[in-house]
Amino acid sequence: MSMASVSTTLSINGSKSHVDALFAGISADDPDTFEAKIIENEDGFQLRILVVGENLTTVRNTVDDLLACLGAIESTLNSLE
Repeated sequence: MSMASVSTTLSINGSKSHVDALFAGISADDPDTFEAKIIENEDGFQLRILVVGENLTTVRNTVDDLLACLGAIESTLNSLE
């Protein structure tokens, strides 16, 4: 029997430099808990983060950590503008 899992995807759209900065900021985090990639689409660029875990609590904790990190990076980027 396969182990059940929970997953969610975070998607953030922006300029290449913006999503590159977000990607660089989370890449140093625990890379075994999520997969992140930058996708180019017709509207520009998108940072797509897939979080998969054994249960909802694990996924929620990882998403909370990522959102806190992304929020700090966004604040820094906004203060530089």
